[in-house]
Amino acid sequence: MMGKGSWSGGGAGIGSACPEGKKGVACLLSLEEPRRTAAGMARQAAKTLWYDRPRYVFVEFCVEDSKDVKVDLDDYKVVFSCKNADDVELYNEIHFYARVNCKHKRSGRSITLFVRKWKEKVGWPRLTKEEFKPAWLLVDFDNWRDWEGDEEVEAAMAEQYAELMQKVTPKVTPPAMDDLDVSSIIYGFTTQVVSCCPAVLHSETGGKKETLHGFHVILEDTILFPEGGGQPDDRGLINDIPVLRVTRQGPDALHFVQTALEPGSEVQLVLDWDRRFDHMQQHSGQHLITALADLMFGFKTTSWELGRQRSTIELDTSSLTTDQVAALEQSVNEKIRARIPVVVQELAVGDPEVEKVRSRGLPDDHAGPVRIISIEGIDANMCCGTHVSNLSDLQVIKLLGTEKGKKNKTNLAFLAGNRVLKTLERSHATEKALTLLLKQFLCYSRNGPEEHVEAVKRLQNSVKQFQKNNLNLLRDLAVLTAQSFRNNLVQEPLFVLHRKDGDSEFMNIIANDIGTEKTLIFLSVGDEKAAGLFLLAGPPEAVEKLGPRVAELLEGKGAGKRGRYQGKAARMSRRAEVEALLQKFTNHQSTEQ
Repeated sequence: MMGKGSWSGGGAGIGSACPEGKKGVACLLSLEEPRRTAAGMARQAAKTLWYDRPRYVFVEFCVEDSKDVKVDLDDYKVVFSCKNADDVELYNEIHFYARVNCKHKRSGRSITLFVRKWKEKVGWPRLTKEEFKPAWLLVDFDNWRDWEGDEEVEAAMAEQYAELMQKVTPKVTPPAMDDLDVSSIIYGFTTQVVSCCPAVLHSETGGKKETLHGFHVILEDTILFPEGGGQPDDRGLINDIPVLRVTRQGPDALHFVQTALEPGSEVQLVLDWDRRFDHMQQHSGQHLITALADLMFGFKTTSWELGRQRSTIELDTSSLTTDQVAALEQSVNEKIRARIPVVVQELAVGDPEVEKVRSRGLPDDHAGPVRIISIEGIDANMCCGTHVSNLSDLQVIKLLGTEKGKKNKTNLAFLAGNRVLKTLERSHATEKALTLLLKQFLCYSRNGPEEHVEAVKRLQNSVKQFQKNNLNLLRDLAVLTAQSFRNNLVQEPLFVLHRKDGDSEFMNIIANDIGTEKTLIFLSVGDEKAAGLFLLAGPPEAVEKLGPRVAELLEGKGAGKRGRYQGKAARMSRRAEVEALLQKFTNHQSTEQ
């Protein structure tokens, strides 16, 4: 058990070796070896197919004419056994990738598990918790498809299996801290409240700043990581109360909640595992990229940021070529495929080994041992963050390119793990939508993704031509408008015109053609309920006097000289007030004359 208020994310088995006699994550998630019968004969495993859906996972044990079928189901694993037509005993044991509800049905040729996910619409990269894939487990590619539009099919399959579903096994009691595994982190960890003090949280959502009033809670122990080392904090629940922020204060982790908790009371702590695992992938990915950028090119990392959409590494180099980025990406993914372990080590502050690892130094208020994250044979780095236990958990890394950084440095953007898959999913959806739009707009029969660039160029050329034609029509309309005014036998002393789709040139053509010696002209363009442009033209004395007042009424700004005053208006809806002002002025002028 960790000390008061300390963070035990590393001790939870995430990225650490299994202590002797204990079960860390790496130990718990191994497949069972084939068991033997009472006669000593090794049981065979049944060929197994699986495929993923937004809400369900389907597992099929392919056994013809099965008998003595036994299916042991719980929230985390399934044990299947039976005999086939030749009386050969078959046995499979699968620890699921994530928590499930399990149901099954039987047919003449197979036994199918109908597995409902606890976390719906979260893709499973594999069926098993462990990374090792046994030879008898295969992906059912005939049924594997994109999720988009798949919910109706999935619902129909659920309907088909509904009558054959069994009851789900009751939830198990969360394990104790000294036998902690991933399931206990996600689904419940019991601890005690040490203190609860009033606090304020300043946050920003969608660009809007807000101040929240609540409490800082210190727990006897915690599984929520406080922000630090470039990594954001974890989220979770304390007795179903949302934890909105976790920060570090010396050796203590402060959990911000908006409901007071009684000191000394026992509470259940639950982690937002999706957020934690995403941060693990990005952080371990950063370590790997940083180490290889240094080994391959001598580029040191000076800082990094784990962003909401993508992460960025600041490299101490003025530039990174396209070939270097490609070589680095290739090397990074080769290391992932090599399944290299990531090991967590804790050393005393004065241990000589601490001096041998990559580090930017310890914080002033550091307490306790020094935590070292090692990627075997590649890197050793002082780090307090959460990490995967093997590089294969990163799945894949995509380098998105570089941008110029501060102080002659270069920012390298990247995605790791599930973020790559989510980005690909969004890009694919955008690509499909764009293909359909371009096909409809351009009537272009060959309009796959490879033709998008050419199609957009055609569209740009069309838009440019439309804009050119529109400008010509506006010029012609301006001339005709001025001619119409001049052709009137009786010319009014005030001419007012508003047009939504005009521009400055349109207004100036009208003013030039009408003439401003005797006529006061007020022209405006833009949305009547929003901002726009205006022009006041006429006798210089009148324009000089009225121009600033017009700008004030329209809540805009303008300038002018020699009988012209033009500018931008924030509220075109007040044009009527301007017209009334000008009408009053011209009436007064007429009376004086």
